[in-house]
Order: sequence, then structure tokens, then C-alpha cells
Amino acid sequence: MIILAIIGGATLSVQAALNGRLGGNVGVFKSAFLTFSVGAVVTALLIFFFEPNHPVTLMDVPKWQLLGALCGVPYIVIMVVAVQRIGTAVATVAVIFGQLSMSVLIDNFGWLGNEAISLSGSRISALICLAIALYFIHSSSKSEPKIA
Repeated sequence: MIILAIIGGATLSVQAALNGRLGGNVGVFKSAFLTFSVGAVVTALLIFFFEPNHPVTLMDVPKWQLLGALCGVPYIVIMVVAVQRIGTAVATVAVIFGQLSMSVLIDNFGWLGNEAISLSGSRISALICLAIALYFIHSSSKSEPKIA
């Protein structure tokens, strides 16, 4: 599963780079709209052909669980804008830092119905290391001249 997650992360970086270029050409919201439209069609096909039946439907779950669908919108819009201004690497590491920070809080407090996983020294160290990585990647990208 870790390898699949790494592959998923790699595709997010490719998506960010592509959407950043597309957004610069056609607009931020049109780029985001294309992402969600194509994603909806592909996901609908996956559901139709591969999703097994579940006893619970989207109408049956607690409504707060549906809010996760809204979280993708700011991510896509922010990445389209951020990649154009700070580059794919800095934007991606910043996103990962935000993901890790919030994930540690969700785990620690057991928010959103998840099992609590205590904050540990190694988790804090990981946050610090990623913050340092973000600093170095960002500072090195500012010092190098950009080629058009």
C-alpha cells in the first residue's frame, strides 16, 4: 500500500505541473473544472464496471462525511495558482507538509471518527524534517534563475 500511495503522490505532482500550465493558458477555474469533469466521468466508469454493491449508500451516511468532496476544490485551485508562482516542487512539498501536519492532528485527537494515534517524537521529527526540506527547496528555487 505504501508503494501505491507513492505512485498516487507522483501522479499528483504530474497533475499539479500540468494543471499549472493549463491554468496559465486558459484560467485557474477552467483548469479546475476540467480536472473535476474528467475525474467525474472516469470515476463514474470505474463505479459502473468495478465497484461492488455496498449495503450503505451515499444517502445513508452521516452528511458530514460528504464534506470530504469539497476539500478537493481548494486543493486543485490553490495548486493551479501556486505551481505557476513557486513551481511544482515547492508547491508539492508545501502541500505534503500541510497534509502531514493535519494528519498528525487528526491521528492524535482521533478526529473525524478515526482511531487516535498518539503524537510521538518520531512524528514530530518527521514534521520538522519536512519543514526543513520545504525551506531548502523553496530557498534554492528562489536563488536559481528561471529558464522560460
